Amino acid sequence: MHPKKFAFWLFLVTILMIFAALTSAYIVRRADGGWLEFELPSIFWLNSVIIVLSSVTMQLAYFAAKNDSLEKTKLYLLITSVLGLAFLVGQFYAWGDLVEINVFFGGKGSNPSGSFLYVLTGLHGLHLVSAVILLWVVFAQSFKYKVHSKSMLVIECCTTYWHFLGGLWIYLFGFLLLNH
Repeated sequence: MHPKKFAFWLFLVTILMIFAALTSAYIVRRADGGWLEFELPSIFWLNSVIIVLSSVTMQLAYFAAKNDSLEKTKLYLLITSVLGLAFLVGQFYAWGDLVEINVFFGGKGSNPSGSFLYVLTGLHGLHLVSAVILLWVVFAQSFKYKVHSKSMLVIECCTTYWHFLGGLWIYLFGFLLLNH
């Protein structure tokens, strides 16, 4: 295995461990009582569709690079980044919806249930920002002919990271639906 790919997989494992710890803490804290029940923002459903579509376009970019179709690679990377940004904007609006129903992060008048929601979605969003930046790096490299069938490491890692974050969002959303 390429050393950079090995380091990348270790990075994914650490992210997985962080979210496993946070969701475990969520369950433990919820059992203590004093948990505020509220409806999740409905935009989470739309964001779930967006993230699944972005995984499709990311996979199409990977296949295009593997087939040396550089123009398609660029197009699908661009679409994926736009969908990623749309997801992030949706998360921002979701936080606005939470504020409207008096669900806050920390401080006076807050409840752990709201704080957990902000931490889980915010940390996921932060990782998605890093993935969008990685997408832009791959996009820039595609203009320099550094992404093609003989040079797949960076787009392979980017694709894996993107799918990982998409799967993580689906897990988090499902977890929150079942445990809010």
